[in-house]
Amino acid sequence: MKATWEKIFEYASMPVHGTMSRKLRKGVALQINEGKVYEGAVIFMGEFVRISEDEADGKAVNTYYDWSSIVSIRTASPKE
Repeated sequence: MKATWEKIFEYASMPVHGTMSRKLRKGVALQINEGKVYEGAVIFMGEFVRISEDEADGKAVNTYYDWSSIVSIRTASPKE
């Protein structure tokens, strides 16, 4: 299933120049396992998945997922 999840992450994001990370596309929201909805986050895919986001209070928050623990991914974007 990892290859499928990678394709979904790639669809929802674009590469961050000079890094191995990917930033969510403008207007795209991402939800993993029916949990928190991420908007404007940066995704790193390696041995694990890291979702990085900046909170309004100035904190940088990283959430980590084991590939094998991902059961569902939901994307939301405006209709074209």
